[in-house]
Amino acid sequence: MGRIFRLIIKDIAQILSAKGSKLAVAESCTGGLISHKITNVPGASEFFVLGVVCYSADAKEKVLGISHASLKKHGTISKETAVSMARGVLKISGADFAISTTGVAGLDRVEGSESGIVHIAVARKDTVVSKMLKFEGGREEIKRAAALEALNFLARMLDEWT
Repeated sequence: MGRIFRLIIKDIAQILSAKGSKLAVAESCTGGLISHKITNVPGASEFFVLGVVCYSADAKEKVLGISHASLKKHGTISKETAVSMARGVLKISGADFAISTTGVAGLDRVEGSESGIVHIAVARKDTVVSKMLKFEGGREEIKRAAALEALNFLARMLDEWT
């Protein structure tokens, strides 16, 4: 699976570098894995400006600027939170594009969401798209699958938008 990560990130790097565009990442359930995979690719510093792991609701509020009311209404495991995370990291980083993940990688339910539920959002200045996926497996398998799908989703959106 490492080869697949490298191929997808290479595509992302080519698209972003060709336009001089920058990328930021906000992660919760993937715990920094997306940022880790990106920075394993030579030349990532040309397009990757910021990666944050906001695991708690408090961090999502303080770092990404998500309102307490929104988190209370929608929960941390929601489309709305993924969208707000992508918008938040886009704003604080000054990047052109952003990606975010929030979900449940462990075995226990969180806020009523079962294990394997992951929300992914990809943002640019005026547009955010998101999707929800369900993955199977243990914590590491879910994190890995979510990170891979998030990067694949980003690559598809970049291809469409640029």
